[in-house]
Amino acid sequence: MTMTPGAILAIDQGTTNTKAVLVGPEGEILAQASRPTQVRYPQPGWAESSADDIWASVAGVTEEIVAMGLPVDALGLSNQRESVVLWDAATGRPVGPCVIWQCGRSAPRCEALKADGYEPDAIARTGLTLNPMFSAGKLSWLLDHAEDGRARAARGQLKAGTIDAWLLWNLTGGATHATDHSNASRTQLMNLSSLAWDPEMARLFDIPLEALPQIRASDALFGETASGATTLPGGVPIHAAMGDSHAALYGHGLDGPGRIKATCGTGSSLMTVTKARIWSAHGLSSTIAWSRAGGALHALEGNISVSGHTVAFATKLLGLRDELALTDLALTVPDSGGVALVPALAGLGAPHWRDEARGLVSGMNLGTTPAHLARAALEAVALQIHDVFMAMQADLHGDLPALNVDGGASRNDVLMQLLADLIDRPVVRADAAELSALGAARLAAEGMGIKAPPVRPAERTFTPAMSVEVREATVARWQDALRRAML
Repeated sequence: MTMTPGAILAIDQGTTNTKAVLVGPEGEILAQASRPTQVRYPQPGWAESSADDIWASVAGVTEEIVAMGLPVDALGLSNQRESVVLWDAATGRPVGPCVIWQCGRSAPRCEALKADGYEPDAIARTGLTLNPMFSAGKLSWLLDHAEDGRARAARGQLKAGTIDAWLLWNLTGGATHATDHSNASRTQLMNLSSLAWDPEMARLFDIPLEALPQIRASDALFGETASGATTLPGGVPIHAAMGDSHAALYGHGLDGPGRIKATCGTGSSLMTVTKARIWSAHGLSSTIAWSRAGGALHALEGNISVSGHTVAFATKLLGLRDELALTDLALTVPDSGGVALVPALAGLGAPHWRDEARGLVSGMNLGTTPAHLARAALEAVALQIHDVFMAMQADLHGDLPALNVDGGASRNDVLMQLLADLIDRPVVRADAAELSALGAARLAAEGMGIKAPPVRPAERTFTPAMSVEVREATVARWQDALRRAML
């Protein structure tokens, strides 16, 4: 078989599935594989997965690609962010569950730190509010519940990290314990100025620095695959690691200020590159987009906890067969009939940051039908993105001309048209939903010193068509429902 130069296997490990995409030198997708992963909800507000199952899903999709007989020259990783794993350095086995980003179990600790006045300093150091979404509180909980957890971690017997670190450890047979700046910037343990672990934040959450991975540039050589770790041969270089939202931004080619993307998945992330750190006055986060040997790029981000998942939740609630059926049902009515759905199923993220908020349906009357609720569910996804988009414009002190979109929920034409209508801007959809994997492949190629695959062209642009009166009424109804959900 003729060798395909620069064929890069991008692994995108997400909240509910793991995908593998083999990308050719011209950006063509040579092969794909996908496996679902499970999220458990052991208590109200808690969410976790099995770290072993996550690794098994990565090994599984890799095996499928290798079985196709196509060569793999390098690996790039993108991953769900903020989710954290604690494992035994000697055995490589997880100690406790993978506490995923949606989990609110660390809310009491975060609230206690807020009450003690630590939040302004935490934001100054890390760019992040004291919120259970971020990794530090989750890791502190895992150490609390591990036998002699902190003492073992301080001795180097326990290792900790976000999903990228967990995968790198397994792919390299335990040779690499590392993360990149994009993932580290989401832990609330990395200082945005020094780009290193912050001893004060580690002290605040009582986390031994010895347990944390080395922080490297996003396009660094993170090691090589170990023989027997997967069906890949040993010695394949791993040349990129980055959080999935950051990888999607890179996949869009949005590597400068003034352009914004929304990754619409289980949750949603809106992100834009900034020339320097932005201190948000409107509920957004300062973060790192990605880093190279020459330095790191800053970004502004807004995270929505339950976004595309809203549609899945409403589909199940209404007893429909699938999400397409919900969209079809929503199209049978011209609007939501005054119904508003606030999907605060894991609290509210940006720009509101209200952990205590809970899901709410308002505005129902005797004429309300399941179709109105289906329509309200779609509107809720778009309206949450609308709120972050407007907050981002306010922080940037200027209008953003359009919104680039990717992710599974972006394939829903009705939802994308609603989004364009509500933000009153064109919504530009990429021609491939898997922008996170493609972004990781592009960065890996650059890390190898070879020509990066080109940015894929837009597949469709959705143009605003809603009247000002309808838009304002829809937003006003949503804002009233938000106030009720936050009481």
